Amino acid sequence: MFELQLKPDGNVDWYLRRDEVAHGGYGSITYHDYDTAVTEARSTNLLLKDAVNNLALPLQQAESIRLKVRKALTAEERLMDEERVMLMEAIKRHRAEPRPRLEDLTVLNGNDALRAELHRCLLQYPYVQLVFSARYGMLLEYKGNFTWRGIGANSQKAALYAYREKIARGFGMSGTEHWGRTKAAIRDAILPRANKLLHLASMKLLLADALHRGQRVLIAGSFVFWYENGNVPRWVVKQTGASGKSETGDAMWLEGTILSKNHGRIVVLPYIKENGERVQGYTKNAPHDGKALLRHRNDYVELPFEVLKGDLMYSLFGELHYE
Repeated sequence: MFELQLKPDGNVDWYLRRDEVAHGGYGSITYHDYDTAVTEARSTNLLLKDAVNNLALPLQQAESIRLKVRKALTAEERLMDEERVMLMEAIKRHRAEPRPRLEDLTVLNGNDALRAELHRCLLQYPYVQLVFSARYGMLLEYKGNFTWRGIGANSQKAALYAYREKIARGFGMSGTEHWGRTKAAIRDAILPRANKLLHLASMKLLLADALHRGQRVLIAGSFVFWYENGNVPRWVVKQTGASGKSETGDAMWLEGTILSKNHGRIVVLPYIKENGERVQGYTKNAPHDGKALLRHRNDYVELPFEVLKGDLMYSLFGELHYE
């Protein structure tokens, strides 16, 4: 768990939240399941929602901090939702993969308890080659032939690599590689699955409902379900593009429109610059795609968009029914 802290220079940044009672201020707070962590994060955010009011700051400065907080939270929620979908797809791709037996595993520089912990992880993620044990402060690396080697490691970095490994290795990549490039490759790998969603009865119902409400753009993680009202009106899948230069993802401006002057497959959502300037959304092609086919000026479309809630998005990729 991380928390957003206000720094003396007026900016905000994320810091690892510490469990001061249990670990004397040095241990990170960990959770055994995703839903528990999300529930606590949301309830804590509600309690802290009006914290800026207690700082007795000038109105303009307080509004600036609120904007930074909204941007930071939105960016992290987007990343969290997108990576959850990627993780679910990684697990799905290896659902039929055989699981190792406990007695087949060998852990060099480890003990029986560590081997049992490794086995529990491999039952859920049989494809990974890096596993981190917070209990023993040990990073386990697969050496082949059911043999793993335990190495001491920086706990925060090792935990991060092991988390990314659960996603990346599911698509044939490593959790230690450049994360931005890895996620870009995963988006491309998942795109055919997103296109297949258009043929599901549950997705057809959801899109028909959206169209009935006058909504023609739905955002689901890194994918955009876009209603193209051309010669043959139909729903198509596009991908979201970055808004600005943040390495961790940029906050969407959750009010506004997308002005499409071309048929580009990338949708850059509206966003707010650091100076408060609001930038309207637009469409474009990826760098290697060439120039996007232009729309006739009379065919320019300016559309609002709707962001699907995380739970619904996970359900869609899990192919659950929409009601």
